[in-house]
Amino acid sequence: MADFKRIVILTGAGISAESGIDTFRAAGGLWEQHRIDDVATPEGFARNPDLVLSFYDKRRAALASASPNPAHVALARLEREFAGELLLVTQNVDDLHERGGSFRVLHMHGELQSALCTSCEVRTRWHDTMRNRPPCPVCQARSLRPDIVWFGEMPYEMGRIYSALESCDLFVSIGTSGAVYPAAGFVQEARAAGAYTLDLNLEPSEGSRLFDESRLGPASLLVPAWVDDVLSCAEA
Repeated sequence: MADFKRIVILTGAGISAESGIDTFRAAGGLWEQHRIDDVATPEGFARNPDLVLSFYDKRRAALASASPNPAHVALARLEREFAGELLLVTQNVDDLHERGGSFRVLHMHGELQSALCTSCEVRTRWHDTMRNRPPCPVCQARSLRPDIVWFGEMPYEMGRIYSALESCDLFVSIGTSGAVYPAAGFVQEARAAGAYTLDLNLEPSEGSRLFDESRLGPASLLVPAWVDDVLSCAEA
C-alpha cells in the first residue's frame, strides 16, 4: 500500500456490530422492530415523544454493556502513530471509538450519551433516562431530546468533512451500508479530489462498486490488518 499523508475514515454500524450493538438495516435489526418515521424523525418525536425517548433510553442502557472490539482499538492506534493528517468520521452514535482509545472522533449523526435542549439549544453529556422529562441542567426547561441527527435533519460538521475529503489522498469506508446520504456520497467526493478509495466491509455494500478497492470480512480482522499495512508503509 502506498505511503499516504492525508486520510479520511468513515465508519458505520458494521464496525460496532461485533461489539453487540444492533444495526438498523440487517435482518432483525432495529428498523424491523420500529418504523423509521416513528423513532428517527422530528415528526415522530412530536407525535409520540414517550416512544422516542424510551427507544433511545434502551439503546443508551444497552451501550453500557458493550465493549470496543479490535477494529476500534486498531483505529485508535492509527490515530496515535500516523504521522500525517487523519480525520475519523463516524455515523455511529455509540462511544466505542472513544473507549477504544480514539480522541479525535467526529460524530456526524450525534451521540447517544448527549442530550440536546430544544429550549436553550445547549448540549449536555447524558447517561440517564429522558422519558421522565428531567430538567435541562442549564435552563431547567423540561425539553431535552436525544442529541441524535434524525432523518430530515442536517448532520454535524459537514463543512469540516467536505474540506477534509477535498484534500485527502486516501478515503476508507468501514462497515457502512452505502445507503444513507450524505455519507454515501463521500466516496465520490474523495474520488473527484483524486484520492484512492478503499471499502472494508463484511459484504458488498450498495456503494462498493464506487471504490478503487474492496476487502470483505469482519471489521475486527480487516481493520487491524489494514492499519498494520499503513503504518508499515509509513516506516519504510
